[in-house]
Amino acid sequence: MSARDKHRDEPEATLVWERPEPTRKAAPEPLSRERIVRAAIAIADAEGLPAVSLRNVGAALSAGPMRLYGYVATKEELLDLMVDAVYGEMVPARTPRGDWRKALRAIAHRMRRTAGDHPWFVDLVGGRPHIGPHALAHMETTLASLSSTAGFEEIDAIMQAVGTVNAYVLGALRAQKTERQAELDTGMDEQQWQTATSPYMHRMLATGRYPLLGRVVREANHPSPDVVFDRGLDCVLDGIAARFVR
Repeated sequence: MSARDKHRDEPEATLVWERPEPTRKAAPEPLSRERIVRAAIAIADAEGLPAVSLRNVGAALSAGPMRLYGYVATKEELLDLMVDAVYGEMVPARTPRGDWRKALRAIAHRMRRTAGDHPWFVDLVGGRPHIGPHALAHMETTLASLSSTAGFEEIDAIMQAVGTVNAYVLGALRAQKTERQAELDTGMDEQQWQTATSPYMHRMLATGRYPLLGRVVREANHPSPDVVFDRGLDCVLDGIAARFVR
């Protein structure tokens, strides 16, 4: 019976967060979940999520994939552990209180910065909530940053505000990731792409059918991604203030 089958047959289907690690055995390269997760993150950072497999992680640790099954039963568990480790990088040393805008802004920037270090992270966020210990700590800290503000007495109000900020940040991150992927696919950065498509755009705008797009080309400032992100976040926070804050 394989290690994977053994885990499936166990009567208590404990989640990976609570399942004990195997007893340490003498080996040239001792394993742990932490080492496995660190190796998997390094592979994902360097080569992308498709390169993450128990075989590749095992090779990076000079261990066969069967040894890894004692620590993670499936690739899905490994991905969950990777996501939770990244959430751990976003948990502040202390819970920010008092200025809810400052707190949410700091949380948004921390998520953006951390996701920039791990571009694959945004692909694994969404769907069911993440329930690893670091993800729970991140959510608890985020909720606590609003809990002492007038207007956020109801937990539903806090959840609405936090969810709105998270949705904005994830949308911005996915847009940036799509841009980076477009550069990889076409071999052209933004400036090169604009130069290549400029003659076509000028011909289309000259038809007069796209007057507002013409204004975008002629009059828009096209600020840096950092400025765009901050301005969009300001709009989100202004909307939250108008709806909830007294």
